[in-house]
Amino acid sequence: MVSRIVKFLEREVSGLHEAAYLLAFFTVLSNVAAFVRDRLFAHYYGASATLDVYYAAFRLPDFIFVSVASMMSASVLVPLLIGVFRKSKPEIKEFVDSVFSFLSLIMIGVSTAVFFLAPIILSAAFPSIYHGQFGSDFLNLTRIMIISPILLGFSNFLASISQASHRFAAYALSPVLYNLGIIVGVLVLRPVMGLSGLGLGVVLGAFLHLAVQVPHVFRQGLFPRFRFDFNFVRAGAVVKLSVPRTLALSSTHLVTFFLTIMAGSMTVGSIAIFNLAWNLQSAPLAIIGVSYTVALFPTISRLFSGGDSHEFMSKMTSAAKHIIFWTVPVMVLFIVLRAQIVRVIFGSGQFDWTDTRLTAAALALFIVSVLPQSLILLFVRGYYAGGNTRKPFIINIISAGLVIVFAVLFSKLYEFSDFFRFFVGDLLRVEDVPGTEVLMLPLGYSVAVTLNAAIYWFYFQRRFKSFGRNVFKTLYPIFSASIFMGFFSYLMLGVFDNLFDINTVFGIFMQGFLSGILGLAVLVFVLKLFKNKELADIWRVLHRKIWKADVVVPEQESLF
Repeated sequence: MVSRIVKFLEREVSGLHEAAYLLAFFTVLSNVAAFVRDRLFAHYYGASATLDVYYAAFRLPDFIFVSVASMMSASVLVPLLIGVFRKSKPEIKEFVDSVFSFLSLIMIGVSTAVFFLAPIILSAAFPSIYHGQFGSDFLNLTRIMIISPILLGFSNFLASISQASHRFAAYALSPVLYNLGIIVGVLVLRPVMGLSGLGLGVVLGAFLHLAVQVPHVFRQGLFPRFRFDFNFVRAGAVVKLSVPRTLALSSTHLVTFFLTIMAGSMTVGSIAIFNLAWNLQSAPLAIIGVSYTVALFPTISRLFSGGDSHEFMSKMTSAAKHIIFWTVPVMVLFIVLRAQIVRVIFGSGQFDWTDTRLTAAALALFIVSVLPQSLILLFVRGYYAGGNTRKPFIINIISAGLVIVFAVLFSKLYEFSDFFRFFVGDLLRVEDVPGTEVLMLPLGYSVAVTLNAAIYWFYFQRRFKSFGRNVFKTLYPIFSASIFMGFFSYLMLGVFDNLFDINTVFGIFMQGFLSGILGLAVLVFVLKLFKNKELADIWRVLHRKIWKADVVVPEQESLF
């Protein structure tokens, strides 16, 4: 049994769609675990000051992860590793050890500095929390969580080695284990240790995230060894390449940090509402956008380095079409079924109907950015495959500024314009709910991200003239079919409202589930009328049974 698990974790997945669906399958499992995690948080705390503290405590460790640990990410290392893997085994090992040692020193040094500077930073960023009832818990929780980016950085480094060899299973499984660790913290450690137990659960999850990456890398003889006599030239080349990407990611998460600070100045529970809605919209983004782009990245890196621009463009176009195919219907369903989704996932214990309505409204505003976010991931991977990290850096800096501008602008407009405030409240059906000012944060984010995707599209279209024309052939039918699907699902909500008791979780679930299923049936019917190519592609992939897909043996230089 153990040998079968190890064999599965180490098997190579060669096809784009097979790899994407494998990653998507495990991402679904990860998001199920994440939903269980967030439901436990909502059940025990609701949208309260306590949950505000927990999510605010994530901000510093999260920023360390994206600003430092991201230097060990696959987006930077995979193209380099693919080139290094053509060399001899000693040269490969020397490269791995040098890069690991240098980046580890940076990461541990920054984490240590932040550990001691945390009181100053938290006091300035979240004064109402730091100087309030939960101030000491806030500081302790942040300091405990600072261990997690170190472990996750090491995990990402090992995952880059696996992905360069088209081994995706361990990488795909690691987020599942991460969320399971957090769940253990909620159920086992929290009753004994309070909020500190939640932080230790995060650390446990990060450790499991790392542990699952070890077997394959160790068996290949590439497990990194820390050494002080590392090659500065090799390590410096990685840092030089990764700095623009790291700064771009840091700018994005600085924006999230800023939005969380804004939420902290609003009604109590606003940070919790913001993060719960963010986590919900992150599920389709991870299942669709991240899965496809991660699966695509090693392939387009090889194609670009080999000078095959035609096939590179073909793969990028195919990925964009399939991302649109999956994302647009999901966005429409989430908007139509938002209240049912939020109530089923979070609706228990301390999470009341007011929390449900506000989170559902925030989710509706966030979800419209899933397609732009997914396309941004695709474009960024395309640039990184060619070693171009400068352009994504510049565009992301612009986007970060736009998010802040729109969030502040909409917040001010909401504060001073009665018409705008009533319009938003009536549109999202929260006109009588307190704390609706938090909705300006997801609204500002979605508008800015959409503009960001448009900028990427413009520059990519200038380089590859046929990209937009080919992709739009998919966008029109899937958008049209999704509108029919959404309208039919909305009608079915009224029908099932009379058949089920929607005052119960089962009744709400059945109302939303059956409405969604029937809506999807309409979607498939309309797409078949359009003779949609992506629908046929998906059927062929599923018909081949992706878990039994043939393993393509790579050339000798990529084996150890």
